[in-house]
Amino acid sequence: MAKGEGAESGSAAGLLPAGIIQAGERPAQVKKEPKKKQQLSVCSKLCYAVGGAPYQVTGCALGFFLQIYLLDVAQVDPFSASIILFVGRAWDAITDPLVGFFISKSSWTRLGRLMPWIIFSTPLAVVAYFLIWFVPDFPQGQSLWYLLFYCLFETLVTCFHVPYSALTMFISTEQSERDSATAYRMTVEVLGTVLGTAIQGQIVGQADTPCLQDRNISAVALEGANRTHSTTSLRETQNAYLLAAGVIATIYIICAVILILGVREQREPYETQQAEPMSFFRGLRLVMSHGPYVKLIAGFLFTSLAFMLVEGNFALFCTYTLGFRNEFQNLLLAIMLSATFTIPIWQWFLTRFGKKTAVYVGISSAVPFLTLVALMERNLIITYVVAVAAGISVAAAFLLPWSMLPDVIDDFHLKQPHSRGTEPIFFSFYVFFTKFASGVSLGISTLSLDFAGYQTRGCTQPRRVKFTLKMLVTMTPIVLILLGLLLFKLYPIDEEKRRQNKKALQALREEASSSGCSDTDSTELASIL
Repeated sequence: MAKGEGAESGSAAGLLPAGIIQAGERPAQVKKEPKKKQQLSVCSKLCYAVGGAPYQVTGCALGFFLQIYLLDVAQVDPFSASIILFVGRAWDAITDPLVGFFISKSSWTRLGRLMPWIIFSTPLAVVAYFLIWFVPDFPQGQSLWYLLFYCLFETLVTCFHVPYSALTMFISTEQSERDSATAYRMTVEVLGTVLGTAIQGQIVGQADTPCLQDRNISAVALEGANRTHSTTSLRETQNAYLLAAGVIATIYIICAVILILGVREQREPYETQQAEPMSFFRGLRLVMSHGPYVKLIAGFLFTSLAFMLVEGNFALFCTYTLGFRNEFQNLLLAIMLSATFTIPIWQWFLTRFGKKTAVYVGISSAVPFLTLVALMERNLIITYVVAVAAGISVAAAFLLPWSMLPDVIDDFHLKQPHSRGTEPIFFSFYVFFTKFASGVSLGISTLSLDFAGYQTRGCTQPRRVKFTLKMLVTMTPIVLILLGLLLFKLYPIDEEKRRQNKKALQALREEASSSGCSDTDSTELASIL
């Protein structure tokens, strides 16, 4: 990306046959156009990046803590908890393409095409998020309560995140500026996970969640224990979760306001010349038949699934398998802080060595650390060292998918130059596949704990439960990472292809901006490129 950038921004006239340039055009005009690059200010990049924090702060809190909250605080049985987690994630996955469909049908307004979705979804999402962490007084309908508000929140946060993700393509037409803004965004998003981990973990960690020493205690005795000495402590834990939810909801609102006030959407020059938008289903067929997109999804589907399995089961793994009941929130914080500080390093690495190389090095670096966790005995110091090292790989998993999707969209625009409004489809279906897979994985993992004999609110768990947690956090993610890296060998867009696409897109924009360019000339230009 850094190499040859000056050469890439040179005149596009050399790429085109002489006949494509009209006789009345002056070459000097063509040469001046590439110099007018859209440079984003640091303030604009920061305002754009801050918009990624709400999704990560809430997603981190839900991903790391919702499972243990449902099982040990709300006291939902493991089977019902697995249904809540699976249906919630599956519904979340379904809403992504639905929201993408409606966004593709949206018209441009004074605020843009994407911003109205962000503005109107924010207040409703905050209310739904708070109610997820509230324990209702009617125990018979608890499962329905959590399922309802979990699905509602996931719908509303999708109305925020899908347009925000697609906004990457509308803040600048320059690849380098989009990559830079994406690096800012990933840094802030990892900071968001740090905030989510710190706020949720530290506030909840101050409350002493009661547990039962006898694993074989009967249901009658469990009910009696709930009504006697543990009632006050359990209520304090529930209030701690509510306090953490209130703080996170406030952060959500602040970040959304900064995004809305600080970022302006921009339209592609060649997009404004098209008479009518492409239908959603035709756009979907074109997107899903675009080879680089399918291969990118296939590779990151497995690697994302690996990290989501670790995320969803890490709290239970630290609490019961490693025995660090009072340390797991600090271990999460160590992972996220490490990831935050290494995001800029990965941005430099992918600029210097290319994105595919960064994928192989960054994501595969998690394998030895997960192997060490699987083999080692209980040791807090080694666990912290592994947590810090694992954060390096988490940073790569955060940055690379969102940095590579714009390259796929650029490649698609060159092959389908008259497609308009397909950006939300690209982003929403990428999120759809990863979320649906994660929903299946979390549902299956929670059911696995039920089959292994998980004891709600137990101070310890049976050996089968501990072994199941170890497999879910170590060996299964390792297999998924290796499968994802093998599939990634098929991804065709390397650094040379990116440079060629950048030159061709620059030529297309120049031709679209030229006053003498007709629709027929644009079609001929696109076919030649």
